[in-house]
Amino acid sequence: MAGNFIEPGETLPLTAPYDVASGAGFLVGSIFAVALSAVTSGNSVQGKRRGVFDLVKNTGEAWTQGQLVYWDNTNKRCTTTATSNKLIGAAVQAQASGDTIGRVVLTGQVS
Repeated sequence: MAGNFIEPGETLPLTAPYDVASGAGFLVGSIFAVALSAVTSGNSVQGKRRGVFDLVKNTGEAWTQGQLVYWDNTNKRCTTTATSNKLIGAAVQAQASGDTIGRVVLTGQVS
C-alpha cells in the first residue's frame, strides 16, 4: 500500500460544532457523522461517517425506501427536502409521516 495512506476514514475525530448527544447526527463543514458519545460544543468526538442509523427525522414527511435523505442543520434532523440541506444518504425503509425516527444508510458523501 502507498506510504501516504492514513486510515479508512469510517470514523473520524471531529470537533463538535454544537452540543451533540451520543447517537445523534452532526455536520462539520461538509462532513456528516453520527456521534459515538455525547460531547459539548468545541470538544472532540468520534464521528461515524458510514453505516445504517436510526436518526431523528422531520415529522410530517412520509419516506419511501431508497428515497434520498438530507440533513437539516438548522433543526438538527433528517429530511427529504433538498433545498438548503446536505445530502447524507437514503432511507433504508419506509417511514410514516408521524414517525420521529427514520432509518438511514449514510453514504459517507455529503453534497
